[in-house]
This record gives sequence, structure tokens and C-alpha cells, in this order.
Amino acid sequence: MTRYFEVFKDAFLGSVDWTWNSIVFNVPIEQNYFWGLILISILVWLLEIAFPWRKEQAIFRKDFWFDALYMFFNFFIFSIVISGFYGVIELLFSNAGLTIESLKLIDITKLPFWAALLIFFIIQDFVQWFTHVLLHRYEFLWSFHKVHHSVKEMGFAAHLRYHWMENIFYKPLKLLAVMLIGGFEPKHAFIIHFFAIAIGHLNHANVKFTYGPLKYILNNPVMHLYHHAYTLPKEHRHGVNFGISLSLWDYLFKTNYIPESGGKITLGYSDDSKMPKNFFAQLLYGFKKKD
Repeated sequence: MTRYFEVFKDAFLGSVDWTWNSIVFNVPIEQNYFWGLILISILVWLLEIAFPWRKEQAIFRKDFWFDALYMFFNFFIFSIVISGFYGVIELLFSNAGLTIESLKLIDITKLPFWAALLIFFIIQDFVQWFTHVLLHRYEFLWSFHKVHHSVKEMGFAAHLRYHWMENIFYKPLKLLAVMLIGGFEPKHAFIIHFFAIAIGHLNHANVKFTYGPLKYILNNPVMHLYHHAYTLPKEHRHGVNFGISLSLWDYLFKTNYIPESGGKITLGYSDDSKMPKNFFAQLLYGFKKKD
């Protein structure tokens, strides 16, 4: 038990230390989650201001600061809180003989860097797409995912408005994907992480980018807006356009849906009026017994 406590403490304090060093610029910018998030957010926000899709939408749109709070809570505060538990889980895996070497199916160490990065990115994105589909199809998971879909005006910061339980669902599957790929290195994670944050911010931003022919590969603001649509087609009652960074999976599995591109649609879901407006109440949302 002492060993588990020490691992928990070390992981927790290590996360605190890393976050603080990021804030005070003791971490290189290419590895700096804190300032990387802020820089990407400012750049995408400036795009919203310069090239607004829905011109009637205010620069400081509805719930702008509420979503900004979510960004920092999910990315840093919750990550620090949960880091000790992940350290213990890794130790349990190790004690059970489950290591990266024992589970790997693909060894990317012998591939060129760009090829290793591409394989890692594609596998990670598919895992997230699949998890996202599950969040919509099962009521227990959907009850937490509703927090993200409570957004009523789309903007870049809505990207990181999500219930903390989603980290619990996503991260184990993402960790499994990492373990299946031998040769994974932190530099892969940093590059993919910042790319995914940029694409995710753009997908939620008040801009109208479709990337031309690349729309069949990359997710985009037009496609993702209809993922948040209040009214869904009958044949896709659980949702559409589940792509995270890639739209490819939706086109392959026939969950793509873009009826038009005007952008002026109602967002949310049928009982979104029941979503608490209070931040702390939303943190507990999904655990309450249904009426």
C-alpha cells in the first residue's frame, strides 16, 4: 500500500510541478501545454473576429467566459487532480505484466518519423471517433456528454466544454492505443496534441472553413456545426459527424451529414433546458438519478 501511495504522490506532485514550470516558461514552447493552449486559442479567436461566419454573433458570445473556465479546468485542474490515479493504474498494469512491450502490435521505431507520426495520429483519432460514437449511443455515457452539447452559440472555447467524466472514458482507450504501438515517443504526443487542439478549436469556431477537397479527410467547422444541431435526421437519431480531427471515419461509416451550409441553426438537444447553468452543478451532472 505504501508503494501505491508513493506512486500516487509522485505522479500528482509531478503534474503540479510540470504545470507550474509551463506557466513560468521553464518548459520549451514546443512542449508547453499551458501557453500552447493559450496561443492557439488567441489565434483561432482572432480568425473568428476577422472572418465571422455568423456575423450577428458577438465577439464575446454567449457563455464565452464559461467555456474559458472549462478549458482551464479540464486541461489543467482536473488533469492535476487525476494524475495520481493514472500513476497508480500504470503501476497496476505493470504488476500484472501489461507493458508497452507485451501488448504492442506495431513497432514504429523503424519507420521514418513522418510515417510513425501519421500512424500514431490515425490510430489515436479512430479510437477517439469510436469513443465519441459510444458517448452518443448509450444513455449512461450520453448523460455526461450532454454538457458539451449544451452549447447554444458555437465558438472556439466550446471545444473544451465537456464533463470531466469524458476523460475517464477517453483516456484508457487512448492509452491502450499507445500500448499497441511500439516505439511511441513523447515528441509524437506533443505534435499530435497541438495539431488536434488547433483542429478542434477551428471545428467549434465561428468561421466557415471546409478545406476544399480535404473536407473528406479533415473535420471542419461546417461539418461539426451539424454535429451540434438540435434537429437530427431520423436515420441518425443518435447523432452525426462524430469526427474529432478527421472526417474520414464519418464518410467511411456513413455518419456524415451536411444538409446545407448557412450556419444559422438551433444548437442543443431535446431536453437541454434541464442542464444547470451553474459550473459546479454541471460537474455533478449525469450522476443524479433520472426523474
